[in-house]
Amino acid sequence: MSTGVVLAVLFGALLHAAWNALVKSSGDKQLDLALVHLLGALVSLPLLLWVGLPPVAAWPFIGASLLIHVAYYITLNGAYQHGDLGSTYPIMRGSAPLLVALGSTALGEPLTPAAWLGVGAVTVGVLLVGLARPAQALHHRRAIGFALANAAVIAAYTIVDGRGVRISSEAGYTAASYVVLLFVLDGIPYPALVFARRSAAARQAMMAYARQRWPLATLGGLASLGSYWIALWAMTRAPVAAVSALRETSVLFATAMSVLVLKERFGLQRACGAVVIVGGVVALRLS
Repeated sequence: MSTGVVLAVLFGALLHAAWNALVKSSGDKQLDLALVHLLGALVSLPLLLWVGLPPVAAWPFIGASLLIHVAYYITLNGAYQHGDLGSTYPIMRGSAPLLVALGSTALGEPLTPAAWLGVGAVTVGVLLVGLARPAQALHHRRAIGFALANAAVIAAYTIVDGRGVRISSEAGYTAASYVVLLFVLDGIPYPALVFARRSAAARQAMMAYARQRWPLATLGGLASLGSYWIALWAMTRAPVAAVSALRETSVLFATAMSVLVLKERFGLQRACGAVVIVGGVVALRLS
């Protein structure tokens, strides 16, 4: 991987951490996540007029990704319903790169030994940084089950989108046309799911909450779009598994934000995890 691609993906990871920190700090995480997706779609709509549609050959991959994202939202809701964000999020994001690496190898994109070392190090490092109390998290078996299922879903849509954006790029189109159309279409299912699961009284409260939070949620939508845009662009220039692993360094950025802003304790375990992640990034750069 070139230095430019590595730095771009790390910046995308920072954007990913920023919008997830917005959701983490909210009083209604499900609703804020829905707002981020909905407003991300609205922001993407005018961009679609600028970047244009991707080639027809990429549309089946976008369709498959949209279906997989429905499973993502269901497993995400299940994980957050049965466990807290601090326990489930690191498992979801930390396990996904290893699954992507296994899937990519099976689909004919084998990794070098250095890349495998990098993916493994990032996975272990993310779990160390994100899971403040690993032993305690294992007691929430249903939450862990949903989190691992969510990780498998993340791996699935990452591989599908990686293939789709490469087909788009090979046809002479930019990654932007693929990701912007994906965001426009993907901005509906999760907000609709959240809206449908709430009572009439709760829906009125949702509207009041949305009027208060929409400026921050719009920034979150832009950060989410920018983060995935960078990731898919990088997948046209580097192995999908390596990009996926680098993107999950967002957990490290999110932890840094929580330490600096929320004054959370960093601790020895997180420090060790940070060192392991940095080692993984170096290995991926040299792969």
